[in-house]
Amino acid sequence: MPPAPKLKVLFVEQDKAKADIVLAALDAAQYQVSHLPSAGVSLLKEVDKAQPDLIIMDLESPSRDVIENLNLISSLNPKPVVMLSEQYDRDTISTLVKSGVSAYVVGDVNAERVKSVIDVAMARFEEYQQLKTELQQAKQALGKHKALDQAKAWLMESRQLSEREAYQCMRKMAMNQGKKIEEVASDILSLAAALDS
Repeated sequence: MPPAPKLKVLFVEQDKAKADIVLAALDAAQYQVSHLPSAGVSLLKEVDKAQPDLIIMDLESPSRDVIENLNLISSLNPKPVVMLSEQYDRDTISTLVKSGVSAYVVGDVNAERVKSVIDVAMARFEEYQQLKTELQQAKQALGKHKALDQAKAWLMESRQLSEREAYQCMRKMAMNQGKKIEEVASDILSLAAALDS
């Protein structure tokens, strides 16, 4: 059985002493760590270059650039992000969570704590991504259902059909054209819009 692939970690920390503690905690057998001493404008480039599975940042007060970069990472190429800090600030935590941070840890960090925080952050991130996907699928299904209802209503009104007849008409059109009924509904709505304009 081949060994499990190493987790690629991008670690952002300016303070070398703190960096050494966390780097020592991340066992080389389990983690492949890239250390970035600054979280300036190069953060996006570094994430793009390193393609990490996880980002760990130790910043006391994240700058606007860092928050913007986290927002971009979250929307374009989501990654679990762990933020380490010695300060508790509710507003900062709220802003960072909205920017895609999976875990915000206050206080000193030791080897065991780092590993458990990583495990929790990875699990929370995966769960959040799954919920996000399910929400998108639900929105798409709702949109298709809404288009179907609107097309059916237009047929009922324009052709004086019952709801059942309108649906059967759309179904027959779908079969004849080799399309899904949602595609036929979209075609009908496009026709309706063209006739109304």
